[in-house]
Amino acid sequence: MSPRTLTLDDTLYAYVNDIGGREPEIGRKLREKTQSMPMAGMQIAPDQGNALAMLVELIGARRAIEVGTFTGYSALRTALALPADGELVCCDVSDEWTAIGRPFWEEAGVAGKIDLRIAPAVETLDGLIANGWTGTVDFMFIDADKSNYDAYYERALVLVRTGGLIAVDNVLWSGAVIDDSDQSADTKAIRALNKKIHSDDRVTMALLPIGDGLTLARKR
Repeated sequence: MSPRTLTLDDTLYAYVNDIGGREPEIGRKLREKTQSMPMAGMQIAPDQGNALAMLVELIGARRAIEVGTFTGYSALRTALALPADGELVCCDVSDEWTAIGRPFWEEAGVAGKIDLRIAPAVETLDGLIANGWTGTVDFMFIDADKSNYDAYYERALVLVRTGGLIAVDNVLWSGAVIDDSDQSADTKAIRALNKKIHSDDRVTMALLPIGDGLTLARKR
């Protein structure tokens, strides 16, 4: 027993990745391709991918939204966890980065589940709301520009059904959330949203120290 979460050194973290989940081979290939590229730190870790896939399965998700796709690893893991008739709308602004993931989606047989929309995510989400998606989404993953996190979260609460799940990434921000000397716009946006979700009675929530911090908010 331990009164706090265990700190993982490199060896123990490697063990977690080796034995603590079942990362598909196609996921490993996309993740490793991304790791050789600039900005590779924007990709979620394999253990977080395992957790997201498990959550999608646990809640029986059929309709999902991802805000921030990068090279498509989290989209791949989510789409693989959705049923054959599931759908995932991916919101991103980069053709260049998302194009890296497309061949892997095809190879995995999930490209037909993924609706990639290249546009500012707020515009895409507002369009979904206008088109009748209110209260129909089972799962939403937010991992994009931090200055708009609050806007994405508020739209998630409109789109996600009662009992659905919102997952917000980077909520520990490499520890910067507790560094008072860091007053950057991104850090302040994350701090503000963390406090907001903590006291938001529209959801039940838990902040998990996985990856760079992952908050789960279940809509009441």
